[in-house]
Amino acid sequence: MAGDILIIDCVATNRIVLKVKLLAAQYRVRPCASLEEAEDEIAASPPDLILVDTCARPSSVMAFCQKLKSHEETSLIPIIATGGFPTPGDRVAALQAGADDVLTKPFDDHILQARIRSLLRARDARQELRMREGTRTALGFAEASGGFIAPARVLLAGTTAAAVGDLAALQGGLSNAQVMGAPVAQIVGGPDAHCAADLFVLDFRDGLSDDKPLFRLLSELRSRSASRHAGILALLPKDARHAAAMALDLGASDIICADVEPEEIRHRCAVLLQAKQEADALRRTVETGLEAAITDPLTGLFNRRYAMPHLSRLSEESRRNGRQFAIMVLDIDHFKNINDRHGHAAGDEILRQVAQRLQDNLRAVDLLARIGGEEFLVAIPNSDVVHARTAAERLCALVGTSPFYVGGDRQEVRVTVSVGVSLNDGRDAEDVMDDLGALVSAADVALYAAKNGGRNKVSLSAA
Repeated sequence: MAGDILIIDCVATNRIVLKVKLLAAQYRVRPCASLEEAEDEIAASPPDLILVDTCARPSSVMAFCQKLKSHEETSLIPIIATGGFPTPGDRVAALQAGADDVLTKPFDDHILQARIRSLLRARDARQELRMREGTRTALGFAEASGGFIAPARVLLAGTTAAAVGDLAALQGGLSNAQVMGAPVAQIVGGPDAHCAADLFVLDFRDGLSDDKPLFRLLSELRSRSASRHAGILALLPKDARHAAAMALDLGASDIICADVEPEEIRHRCAVLLQAKQEADALRRTVETGLEAAITDPLTGLFNRRYAMPHLSRLSEESRRNGRQFAIMVLDIDHFKNINDRHGHAAGDEILRQVAQRLQDNLRAVDLLARIGGEEFLVAIPNSDVVHARTAAERLCALVGTSPFYVGGDRQEVRVTVSVGVSLNDGRDAEDVMDDLGALVSAADVALYAAKNGGRNKVSLSAA
């Protein structure tokens, strides 16, 4: 099923007609004759979306919406309020009460279906964000609240007198937002700089004799990296029903094709800006999650999960250009003694400082990863035996010749590392991963030779 929709309407005919239309679109539908019946249905099984008629008991419907939005379990359920809405102010009241959208009867079926699809997509994104935030909190990775939030950028595109009035209204009605204006043609044909906004308000209320400019603009905004994730509010003529439905499916976040007050435009803009902030937060959690998956939390270096695929790519590059690359395995000597003598906190600080020294003395193209407790891996592309030995001896000396200082009393600790080095032969291998495994194993064998040879030295693999 595409989703579970709850219909609330006191008129049986309305419920039946809506149910038939939504069932044809593969939704599961639960019709309710009253708000009380709907509350029981929601308590038993929360729906994916609610369609509620406001004609019979407007004040009760507003209270119902406010109640749903105030509870965490139901706050993300999209609500579409339908009704007569005699004045533009009635539409605003429904939105402020918690309705995610309002449709004036009689409404177009295509617009209704497009609205439902759009709201369900937005709901899914918000649910994913909430789930990720809950997981991060449980793991102790919750972001600190508060802090500076940069003003949102709102671009109103239009050339009509109404657009100029809306620009003034938005400038005075949106908090923490910078509102700008630009002709529609400038956005379509201009550089990406014109797309660097958090919200686009596209004003086509002067008429849509041709839908193509609107559709092209939506496609442009969704295809450009600078505006791909921005909110888009399209203001359309009342008779542009086909264009309105298509606009939602082409990427518009919201549409208005009715006579509305500036307050409704401001309200919808504020909602879209909030949604944009939440979507940005979701993408940040994905990015930080990926970073956490490939990064050692203690040293900030890459971990083994990242190192092995990187070595695979390095091996493929080596086979293409016929040049060797070197792998080094470095291990801190007598690290257990350091922990026993100075404590584990000092041992962690030593690991961080060793990692920093190594990182400061390698090129950007070289790989440095922590692959074990006190073990590091270095990969140097385009290297030969002489270069690899020289680099390994330099890193060994960088650690061993200068003392480390740990703790509040800056206690001096002497640290050395042993290094094992292996090089590939630059030729094709039948199995890349087996070849890499053999290279890392050869470096490990060389490391043990350096340990057995007295430590604080470099040993090259005989292979």
